[in-house]
Amino acid sequence: MLMVFVMPKFKIMQKLVDGLNGVSREHLTGLRVVRAYNAEEYQENKFGAANDKITKTQLFTGRMMALMSPVMMLIMNGVSLGIYWLGAALVNKEVVDLSTIMQFMMLASQIIMSFMMVMMMFVLLPRAQVAATRINAVLDTKPSITDPESDAPRTETGTVEFKNVTFAYPDSDLPVLKNISFKAEKGQTVAFIGSTGSGKSTLINLVPRFFDVTEGQVLIDGADVREIKQSTLRSIIGYVPQKGVLFTGTVKENIAFGKPDLSDEEVIAAAKVAEADEFVREMEQGYNSEISQGGKNVSGGQKQRLSIARAVAVKPEIFIFDDSFSALDYKTDKKVRENLKAASEGATKLIVAQRIGTIMDADCIVVLDSGEAVGIGTHKQLLQTCPVYREIALSQLSEEELGL
Repeated sequence: MLMVFVMPKFKIMQKLVDGLNGVSREHLTGLRVVRAYNAEEYQENKFGAANDKITKTQLFTGRMMALMSPVMMLIMNGVSLGIYWLGAALVNKEVVDLSTIMQFMMLASQIIMSFMMVMMMFVLLPRAQVAATRINAVLDTKPSITDPESDAPRTETGTVEFKNVTFAYPDSDLPVLKNISFKAEKGQTVAFIGSTGSGKSTLINLVPRFFDVTEGQVLIDGADVREIKQSTLRSIIGYVPQKGVLFTGTVKENIAFGKPDLSDEEVIAAAKVAEADEFVREMEQGYNSEISQGGKNVSGGQKQRLSIARAVAVKPEIFIFDDSFSALDYKTDKKVRENLKAASEGATKLIVAQRIGTIMDADCIVVLDSGEAVGIGTHKQLLQTCPVYREIALSQLSEEELGL
């Protein structure tokens, strides 16, 4: 009967612990923002509410379980007393001898102790069930991106083509991208620009097949990405995400992340292309300096440069830069782009950018607005033919700088 009342509460408690941990983590990671807005009291109340819920549940389960020990002790001692009382009567009547009663007593004690251990299992079982359910949910999830049995033949080199691509996220009614078509030839630089939420990053993420298109085709080297194995596809792509991601380890290990067997010379060469060599050498142990978890001991611009160096180091056919120059100053931005142009000659570059200065020299610029390509052409062509691009350009540079 105790278990009937306590078991559901144990399952609820596991979720309440998650809630408390979530509030604590949010508070700690956003500590400076909390202080900046004098929101300590608000956060304390939020934590207090989560804490009160788990406290009340734990008090209930604790009190109920506290009854378990005295009840079991009462039963155990009551059984012992009953055995001795009945045994004494049977011994007096010479039905059994004392040794039989003692043996029976020992057996009864072992059985009762086993039941007490079972009760302890009931305390741990609900929590284990909740944890197992979550782990199984992950293990049972089938990946939506699957590999074909064999790679489709690639008839071209370094080309990226979108054919009438439409994409919508699962369970979404409206598509994020609508009927996008363009082709990047080998060695070309194709840039994507548009307002926030226009679908630039989503479009870029379709190339390494982080998602599958809803309609249309994405072709790499003339083959549909769905007909190329993921390992093959991603081996020819150098990807630099919007937010520079570094891993615990040395600077060298982070740069050689895509090719662990790179020599020191190749690592240094990649760092020089990304304008990272100077600040790395200023570190205490140079390329053997440790990067802390999440790259917290380097700045945002340094993270981006090391991420760019990591992509350069694998010498890919296709570079993908997802707004990867945003944390760089204009001088460093210009140097990195010049270095990339010289070091990656023949490689195709897909660049998502917010700054016009970063993409003015691109062979082709795709202007996105609400998921649609409202303009495709060079910088000069778009200034004349695309009002959206012209508006973005004039918001950043003067008419004189744009040559209007």
